[in-house]
Amino acid sequence: MKTEKFGAVLGVAPGGVPVYSSDYTSADENEFPNRKAYRSFLDGIYMGYKWQCVEFVRRWLYINRRYVFDDVSMAYDIFRLRSVKKISDESRLPLRSFKNGARRRPEPGCLLIWDAAGEFEITGHVALVTEVHDDFIRFAEQNVENKVWPEGQTFSRQLKTWTAEDGGYWIEAGLENDSLLGWIIQTDEDNFSLHIADLDMGLFPPLIDSVDNTGQSASPWVDTNHPAGAAYVASSGHALTGDAGNSHKYFCLSETAFSELKRATNELHHLFMRATDYVLKDDKLLQHFNIPSALWPKIRGSWNNRKNSMITGRFDFCISETGLRVYEYNADSASCYLETARLQAEWASHYGCKIGRSPGEKLYSYLVRAWRAQGIKDVLHIMQDVDVEETYHALFMKSAMEEAGIIVKILQGVTDLHWSKGNIVDSEGIPIKQVWKTWAWETALDQIRDELEEHDAAEIVLNSSSPPRLVDVLLRPEVMVHEPLWTLIPSNKAILPVIWMLFPDRPYLLNSQFELTDALLKSGYVEKPIVGRCGENIVITDTDYIIGQTDGRFGNRKRIYQSLFRLPTIDKMNVQICTFAVAGSFGGACVRVDSSLVIRGESDVMPLRIVADDEYRRIQGVQQKE
Repeated sequence: MKTEKFGAVLGVAPGGVPVYSSDYTSADENEFPNRKAYRSFLDGIYMGYKWQCVEFVRRWLYINRRYVFDDVSMAYDIFRLRSVKKISDESRLPLRSFKNGARRRPEPGCLLIWDAAGEFEITGHVALVTEVHDDFIRFAEQNVENKVWPEGQTFSRQLKTWTAEDGGYWIEAGLENDSLLGWIIQTDEDNFSLHIADLDMGLFPPLIDSVDNTGQSASPWVDTNHPAGAAYVASSGHALTGDAGNSHKYFCLSETAFSELKRATNELHHLFMRATDYVLKDDKLLQHFNIPSALWPKIRGSWNNRKNSMITGRFDFCISETGLRVYEYNADSASCYLETARLQAEWASHYGCKIGRSPGEKLYSYLVRAWRAQGIKDVLHIMQDVDVEETYHALFMKSAMEEAGIIVKILQGVTDLHWSKGNIVDSEGIPIKQVWKTWAWETALDQIRDELEEHDAAEIVLNSSSPPRLVDVLLRPEVMVHEPLWTLIPSNKAILPVIWMLFPDRPYLLNSQFELTDALLKSGYVEKPIVGRCGENIVITDTDYIIGQTDGRFGNRKRIYQSLFRLPTIDKMNVQICTFAVAGSFGGACVRVDSSLVIRGESDVMPLRIVADDEYRRIQGVQQKE
């Protein structure tokens, strides 16, 4: 059976609700010119993105049950919802979750939920149950098989089921390595349902522990057979931390805390994308970002054409017994990938740390997959400055690109570039068509600002009469740059007041404003330049007095004000957790520490391990007795 074009009707589920093809590769660019065009509404109520699994089940429930569930970042998050909202009066009705194998069977009209695994590794999956039998179950779904159903069929797929001796109803997961969480039913009855407990905040704080000192630090452990590892050793030696007293120490996070970090990363990426879309529609808001107006059309074009082309970015979090909050999103030119994906695991192997697992164990494979999805056929040039950290960062990413089948060349600086027949080429005459850069987009913006001021101009003119500059490369229409130009918006801290305005009740966000308010004065606040690097020019004020401050290059930039939410101090170190989003979804995590209240460019990365909740409590109990 052939795959149907995007938007084609595949079949009609019971209740008269059509199921559509989600073959995005066949979507008509004229009909769907931008991200907004993919948003699905019914009677003015948002259903989801066309034609994803969540959109279908929400649309079916709206039409047939007259209620909807709250917005979710990932399909698997539906399993934790506790209520739905009635359309008529916005009152709430209870939802009950039943694990696969529960003694209450699913029923037509309830939802099956898959975890993030197998075919649904990133998002999980949701489907609508249509028939329940002793030995099989049928359901309707979107975004799995984009093929027309056989005539007269009212379901997408069916799976085998069986009943255990205790009366539990089990459903085969389906596709290879899939993991079915269970089903949710709108009901007042809670017999056999899963109790969805409030998060135990006592499991949130990072813990510090250590391995026995058997002289491990005297021998090399970084894998120098890998070019990135060799470059790292040339820069920092065989050590993650610059403090020899910490060489045997590592941090732990509980599975509960780690799961919440994953959920927060996925949700926040989507919130930042929605805020980016909002900003790009409002010139008044864009003015806060201190981006030359001559560049606005290019940024909007980048967003409309390459909204799904972001490879990766890094969130900076504070996590403690008081909660989980995000400070910012480094959506452009983030660092610490090598340390997260390889070095913390190599440290654990060498130092004999058997506890838990590395939170970066899948980061490299996720990056390979993200690069492969770009379908790059030209030579990709990595552009970096002459800097040791950028060198090992570039070499690490180069290996992921090459494993994805991309031909890669590294360029240090722009001195080897020249013009040839209207194109910018490298020293071997290879045209620059695809670029990944370690430089921040803001570096190019500084060149643009200088040029516009020098010529008193309102338009950007790319100059081919003098040696190529960074801006000449990055803004040429025929050059595809990773990360896309639009990542200037979510990376700019002016997005923080916007996202707070749009989503003030979301639990992971901090009150952020363009002006200092009474609420911020009472809570304490952090002043941040809207564009900054490496924790420079930060001022931390706790109600009446400054408790922390850094110098830097961005003191003359516009500033925003963010509610103070202090990092936990552990073993005289302020501890920040960083997570990586790859193609918009959680990819890994690391920990950064500093004696300063501000995590800076030179702050240490230390090993991080994820441990089971029971093991976390054991370590916590031992430490409390000491």
